[in-house]
Amino acid sequence: MISKNNNVDNINNNNLNRQRECLTIGRIAPNFTAITTQGPITMSQYRGKWVLFFSHPGDFTPVCTSEFISFAQLYPEFVKRNVQLLGISIDSNPAHLGWFYNILEFTGIKIPFPLIADRDSVIAATYGMVNPDRIYEQTVRDVFLIDPSQKIRAILTYPATNGRNMYEILRLIDALQVTDEFKVNTPANWMPGDPVIVPYPKTFDELLERANNPNIDGLNCVQWYMCYKDLPIEEIENPPSEIEKGL
Repeated sequence: MISKNNNVDNINNNNLNRQRECLTIGRIAPNFTAITTQGPITMSQYRGKWVLFFSHPGDFTPVCTSEFISFAQLYPEFVKRNVQLLGISIDSNPAHLGWFYNILEFTGIKIPFPLIADRDSVIAATYGMVNPDRIYEQTVRDVFLIDPSQKIRAILTYPATNGRNMYEILRLIDALQVTDEFKVNTPANWMPGDPVIVPYPKTFDELLERANNPNIDGLNCVQWYMCYKDLPIEEIENPPSEIEKGL
């Protein structure tokens, strides 16, 4: 016999599953209000900026600590790209504050961005960040890249055992911003300053024009559907920094 409480749980789980299914690239990031280490915030207040919204399994843990130190060290690179960093876990705000103070004590680094205290895991559940097997009450290591119109542009998920590559996240932000600015695509392993890919022809007439004039407009075509071009370095908003050149 199924109890009434089980029915409620099933309904809640079904609603949660539907939310997770709908939260994909191209969707508008769900708005929320939350308590953070820098006071109350809402997601909507960051409209007009890129947002790197990321979750971590827990405070006072070694991999998460290494990530926050790395985010803080590269914070100027994110600011240069108009990116707001925003972290979240289901730890309490006092735990967040104590952890940040501990990091400051042993590294001298002050964490310059807010960390959300999501004690009831409502925000984490909405974004599908809760550990799916729920053996451990913690959030997974997710990254949501949200553009200035609050549209989700990329989603990355890492296991709890492995820290994120901040340089790859910066590279992906650069690629998305170049795509938006110049209406181009970026090839595998693209770095700022590398040639970009021109979108392939959408009609047969365009295909013939590309095939018959493969070097038109400075294109370098390997095939009619695979053409590269250089972007003038002075037009690129975020050319590679000294840090990135050293990668």
